[in-house]
Amino acid sequence: MVLVHVSDWRYGEGVLRELRLVKPVPGAVRDVQDWWGQSNWTMCVEVEAMANVDDVAAYILNRQGPMTAMKLQKLCYYSQAWHLVWDSEPLFNSRIEAWANGPVVVDLYRKHRGQFTVTDWPLGDPARLQPNEVESIDVVLGTYGSMSAYDLSAQTHREAPWKDAREGLAPGDRCDKQITNSAMAEYYEGLVA
Repeated sequence: MVLVHVSDWRYGEGVLRELRLVKPVPGAVRDVQDWWGQSNWTMCVEVEAMANVDDVAAYILNRQGPMTAMKLQKLCYYSQAWHLVWDSEPLFNSRIEAWANGPVVVDLYRKHRGQFTVTDWPLGDPARLQPNEVESIDVVLGTYGSMSAYDLSAQTHREAPWKDAREGLAPGDRCDKQITNSAMAEYYEGLVA
């Protein structure tokens, strides 16, 4: 159990960014005064660590072996998109942007920048993934894992989440527009309906 200040929840989203609320502990909510004298709710909750994109990347590389950074990016993107459809929740909480070569998970890019081939991902821990998350990633790898980075990139260019985020831009233009979870969920859910 951890003690969580609700004011941190609202204003310092990084505090709980990597945590999933499991359940509040009965009777453990109280009003406290912070050192400015402002009232803040504090509660004791049970939490479990939420997987992050590093965990997903590590799992993909463990299963598939070395691959280009671009392919790793696209497999993480599709894992996020399809997990949103199947489980109605994100697999990880990292921003995805509509770059010229397709969707890019910015947190992942910052860590592999300058590498053409990625062989392993020691920053992640696949053991943090829940069984339903592993299942989503495995289905994505079974569907997309044999495709080349360029084929995956070309496919994302034909799909609405990337195209809509880049609306009005020329093919090679730089772009930092976000591909939202709602845009991914709506589009990919429409493919199975």
